[in-house]
Amino acid sequence: MTNQGHLRASWVVTAVGGVLFVGLAAWLVPWHPVPGGPLEALPASSFFSDAQIRRAEDFSRWARVWSWGSLLLSLATACWFGFTRHGRLLVARLPGPWWLRAAETVAALELIARVVTLPFAVLQRRHLLDYGLTNQSWTGFGVDLVEGEALSIVVTSLGVVAVIGCARRWARAWPVVAGGALGVLVLAGSFVYPVVVEPIFNTFTPLPDGQLRTQILRLADEEGVHVDDVLVADASRRTTTLNAYVSGFGSTRRVVVYDNLVDDLSGDEALSVVAHELAHARHNDVVTGSLLGAAAALVGVGLLGLLVGSDRRRVSMAEPAAVPLVLALVALGTFVAAPVQNTISRQIETRADVDALTTTHDPDAFIEMQKQLALHSLADPNPPALSQFWFGSHPTTLTRLALAERLAGD
Repeated sequence: MTNQGHLRASWVVTAVGGVLFVGLAAWLVPWHPVPGGPLEALPASSFFSDAQIRRAEDFSRWARVWSWGSLLLSLATACWFGFTRHGRLLVARLPGPWWLRAAETVAALELIARVVTLPFAVLQRRHLLDYGLTNQSWTGFGVDLVEGEALSIVVTSLGVVAVIGCARRWARAWPVVAGGALGVLVLAGSFVYPVVVEPIFNTFTPLPDGQLRTQILRLADEEGVHVDDVLVADASRRTTTLNAYVSGFGSTRRVVVYDNLVDDLSGDEALSVVAHELAHARHNDVVTGSLLGAAAALVGVGLLGLLVGSDRRRVSMAEPAAVPLVLALVALGTFVAAPVQNTISRQIETRADVDALTTTHDPDAFIEMQKQLALHSLADPNPPALSQFWFGSHPTTLTRLALAERLAGD
């Protein structure tokens, strides 16, 4: 393999992925979803008492400390193994054929990172317990931790083994083959996630017959959204926060509400939440996210080909010794790309809010629902601007309340 041939393929994959991502984002993402232009967050004191604001701010401050601390330590650990000889020394000690050594390396590094960051996870859980945001036992917490870690190891190992296998089979063109394969895996993973992964962590039951179910199915019919059923997740065994979501697409699409949301909100407020989720389904937002993810996978593999696998480097992409460096680059790339991902997410979530308000014609229920969601999760009414830009996947509560008041006045 010549460097020139390998690098040419990497540049092509990066360029194609970048063009696809920009094109899809321009076409599918609602960049101006709010009638009347950008919103200005309303004062927190207009909706919450001073005590409620202080409690949310105190909780959020320390929640950020523990989550950011865990993130930084995780990145530092990945870089220590990826950019030094320690990662290669670890791989050299592992037995077995190349594919097994690659998977073993992933497992070892994932477990090391989990052990290193475990104190932050424990501190975060104690913080949730102190503020009454979870009622899960420590045993349940441990089981969720183990299951989540096992899932992460399996998924990451499959991706890493696939990329290394491509590099071993197609020395010059592996970025093209691996990029296409990972893009397909992203789409396939999004399709099977509701029926393969979600049942690992929750039990789902159909929403019982009653007024709320009838209203939801009627609203779905009016909006042209095919919904076979609305599922209720037994989330209350893990958290006291309220939530709902849409996952999957096509035959695996699910509209899911938390059981405590059904129990704790009024019928009109719960309907407002589901209207938001039906908007995601109507606009095929899961498909949009999956297509953007597949394009991003192409960019990632292309950039990986430019940074790893050249014979001028100390490691070859065709060998398990590259795994620590690959994981470090993926971790850093995910962190750097977070603002792009979350900016897109906020636009999509805002459009769903607009649709929920216009379809239910009930801004009062929307406002009360947003207040209850914020109080149950102790959401910071005024998060730091950098934090919201980098990590905020949804608009802030006060921005969403401003949207409701604007549309109510139209």
